[in-house]
Amino acid sequence: MLSVAVSLDGYIDDTIPERLYLSNDRDFDDVDRLRAECDAILIGAETVRRDNPRLWLRSEERRQARVAAGKPANLLKVTVTRSGDIDPDARMFHHHVEAGKPLVYTTIEGAQKIGDTLSAVADVTAVVESDFWGALLDDLGGRGVKQLIVEGGAHIHTAFLEAGLADELRYAVAPLLIGQRDAPRFVNPAEFPGGSRRRLEFVDATVLDDVVVLRYRPKRMSDTAAGS
Repeated sequence: MLSVAVSLDGYIDDTIPERLYLSNDRDFDDVDRLRAECDAILIGAETVRRDNPRLWLRSEERRQARVAAGKPANLLKVTVTRSGDIDPDARMFHHHVEAGKPLVYTTIEGAQKIGDTLSAVADVTAVVESDFWGALLDDLGGRGVKQLIVEGGAHIHTAFLEAGLADELRYAVAPLLIGQRDAPRFVNPAEFPGGSRRRLEFVDATVLDDVVVLRYRPKRMSDTAAGS
């Protein structure tokens, strides 16, 4: 599942150094609920550098419920960096790592740059460029990850959608207009499956105070059958 919060004009952040919160309390809680249903959470290294998130479950009740079900209290954390530019002091490596060492997927060159700088805080896996995303998901599956929530940023969301790997898109729209030319958008220009005339399958819409959450299935059942 891809999960993103955007402004009315399609941006996921502004260019001001302080973090912009597009979601409201009810939306944050709903995302927390979705996280609790998953095995792992994935963000890109740019999001690590920009937001430095902890990637934990906010709800103590949900953490306890996971433990009661035989799961770690918090999800396995995953990040992707093609360049290998990632800080070993990032909070995702040091807070709420009950599911084990966070995973870092990178290229062969990225792994060479990382070296052993992350050995104490993360497991680093080098993936060949020819099938980067497929190999990444296969490796996660081999580690027991059945449900993955992907929370960006733009490069990551673009890659999953372009490769046709997203089963569901949770798109939360906040009542803000950003309008800054250099601000990051939800996705980058890409050749998405089916092109500009292909319509995603609409699931539902939910109003959470001033945020509207739209859910779509980018990979429809007919697509899955055709690729089987």
